[in-house]
Amino acid sequence: MINQISRFSFPTQVSFGPGAVRQLHEHLGELGIVRPLVVTDPGLKKSGVLAVVEAMLEESGTAFTLFSGIEANPGEANVENALYAFRRGNCDGVIGLGGGSSLDVAKVVSVLAANKGPLARYDVRDGGNTSIKGPLSPVIAIPTTAGTGSEVGRCSVITSESLERKFMICHPLMMPKMAILDPELTVGLPATITAYTGMDAFTHNLEALTVRVFHPMCDAIALKGIELVAQNLECAVKNPEDLSARGYMMIAAMMGAVAFQKDLGAAHSLSHALSAVCGMQHGMANAICIVPVMRFNMEVAAAEYALVARCFGINTFDMPEREAAGKAIEAVAEINKRIGIPVSLAQAGVKKEQLALLSKKAFEDACHLTNPRSCTKEELLMIYKEAYGG
Repeated sequence: MINQISRFSFPTQVSFGPGAVRQLHEHLGELGIVRPLVVTDPGLKKSGVLAVVEAMLEESGTAFTLFSGIEANPGEANVENALYAFRRGNCDGVIGLGGGSSLDVAKVVSVLAANKGPLARYDVRDGGNTSIKGPLSPVIAIPTTAGTGSEVGRCSVITSESLERKFMICHPLMMPKMAILDPELTVGLPATITAYTGMDAFTHNLEALTVRVFHPMCDAIALKGIELVAQNLECAVKNPEDLSARGYMMIAAMMGAVAFQKDLGAAHSLSHALSAVCGMQHGMANAICIVPVMRFNMEVAAAEYALVARCFGINTFDMPEREAAGKAIEAVAEINKRIGIPVSLAQAGVKKEQLALLSKKAFEDACHLTNPRSCTKEELLMIYKEAYGG
């Protein structure tokens, strides 16, 4: 039940429910973590969420080191600073507290604590991830947003300042040993961040569904994740203290990360470039790009999009598949409007003269390689232009 604390694994051990974070000390003991590094961002320090975790650690007598310098779209320097804190504190485990940025850095700190740098040598695009060796220090992930699902994922996304692009580090050993999903921790999120991260979760589930890899379990998980977003995101944005909506959005985010082990698609290549070049919040970038990407994919993904229409409560009985798919695209565009997503890249502050560079960077990103319809650099530019005009 949504109002109780439940434990399950898939395969990360998950503790879910209001107040679940209060069991942190118990989980540290289970994993044998004595001196954790807490990785978080300045916003959580101001919000009071970090103080809750610090108080629990202090009450239990746990010696911990704090690194609270995580930036949005964290870069390699951010990772190096967190690693320095890990080594300075003689830490034996990591607690990632915050959104996807904090959780992603927590996981790669564990990688670099056991493997030689620099981090870019483990870029999945170049096959470097295969050289990651264990054992890695255990990670406990405590998300305070409902978007990336990084708390159960085997990947981290880091920005390379020198290359002006994001790169991914992925390995099964990077999966956190424990994820604590406490919807009470998301109640204070601003409506805009709730909307952006929620559409990030939606995009993960949707793109995973359309990837041309045979994985029926992931397909089923992705569809349920889409349904949970369709039913709960608007409520979470407009009624922030609704713990049921908040809780189901955390589950949807987690399901998206499980599902996208199939991989992702063009929307993520487009949004990765927008974050690297323009500093755009990742979920907002996904939300703006996903509708034109769905239109681009329509000719090959109509069957999947027709299923998505049902997740939005659209009666598709006796409706031609392509018409149902069109209804799904309309439903995604409408929920974007209702929760306050900018209607275009132009409205979000992107300059038209940036589109050529963005399409180049998006084409360098690996995610579009598993898009259901293959993309050239010119086609990615075309999608950007559509997203720019809204």
